[in-house]
Amino acid sequence: MSDIADASLAYEGVKRIEWADRSMPVLRQIRERFADERPLDGLKVAACMHITTETAGLIRTLQAGGASVALAASNPLSTQDDTAAALVQEYGAEVFARAGTDREGYYAHIHQALETGPDLVLDDGCDLVNTLHIDRTDLLGTVKAGCEQTTTGVIRLHQMALEGALRFPMVAVNDTDTKHMFDNRYGTGQSTLDGIIRATNTLLAGKTIVIAGFGFCGRGLAERARGLGARVVITEIDPVKALDAALQGFAVQPMAEAAANGDVFITVTGNRDVVNGEHLAVMKDGAILANSGHFDVEIDVRALGEMAVEVHRGSRPQTEEYVMADGRRLVLLAEGRLVNLAAAEGHPAAVMDMSFADQALTCAWLATAHATLSPAVHDVPKDIDTEVARLKLASMSISIDRLTQDQEDYLHSWRLGS
Repeated sequence: MSDIADASLAYEGVKRIEWADRSMPVLRQIRERFADERPLDGLKVAACMHITTETAGLIRTLQAGGASVALAASNPLSTQDDTAAALVQEYGAEVFARAGTDREGYYAHIHQALETGPDLVLDDGCDLVNTLHIDRTDLLGTVKAGCEQTTTGVIRLHQMALEGALRFPMVAVNDTDTKHMFDNRYGTGQSTLDGIIRATNTLLAGKTIVIAGFGFCGRGLAERARGLGARVVITEIDPVKALDAALQGFAVQPMAEAAANGDVFITVTGNRDVVNGEHLAVMKDGAILANSGHFDVEIDVRALGEMAVEVHRGSRPQTEEYVMADGRRLVLLAEGRLVNLAAAEGHPAAVMDMSFADQALTCAWLATAHATLSPAVHDVPKDIDTEVARLKLASMSISIDRLTQDQEDYLHSWRLGS
């Protein structure tokens, strides 16, 4: 039995899902293929994901392949209640999600999704897999395999595997080339700035934007912030990534140094306390704090609350103004949660088209391949990643070259010299 906020919102949800679907041609092609081939026939899927119109496209594709789907939210602030209603009322999925639910409700919904006894699991941050291994070990024997689509979740899965705790194979969908390129770089780059602008209506041109982390998400953010006229400062712990940022012309500083000069701070690291009390103490009046990492731990919100003498809410949606004892005001966006999903709409549908295509094809592969995989973190097969890119190019009416037979022979021979 689903748990959603308002079933009467289904009509609005369907209209928005159909709008997003028009920008997801790759997933549409896979859905048509799945309807014919039924690669997931009879399988139960439990997913913990953002309840958005784009996610609805993935759920419908899995259903077309023969799966029954139970869906819980991976972030209460990103849940679209009309999408949840449409998935239940019009598309026959089980959904356990309400916008703005508290931590207790969040985990209750994950437990409800798991009650369906899934064969495959899809996770967005590893909370569902974590819950399985800690609270619902009775279900571990029925789970064949799963997918994880976030950097944070993959980090947690690798640690579980390292400790010998992971009980079934998980595929790091997050680590495909297509997802790094489209989702992390172009999607996060655009949608994070979209969330900041919607929440604050601030002009980014001329501002100093400090970006913590120069992975694929950080690179995308830095490129787009520079394009909008901002001065960009990168903070990093990885010497190679820091060097890459410097050679691309970005300033690179420790956070302790950058904290005093930044106008906008964006965290995209997957780690905790990246912006801590020491940094908050020296920030300038009006500094904006935004997180685009999966969990709300990258900015030390507890320290911010302890340092503040007043907190003003409601001036603008998804903004909280923390007033320090010296009169400085620090503006926290979306409670320190994912700003692109809480203050905006997340990635454009065209971006999620590729990420969810990776997910759908990987699920179909796992339906049979799971028996050959160990309880570890596995990569998506290269041919799946290549197929998604090929389908996307075709949808854009772009053709590319093919190797001739002579070129194939040359690449596969070690006997031919210069």
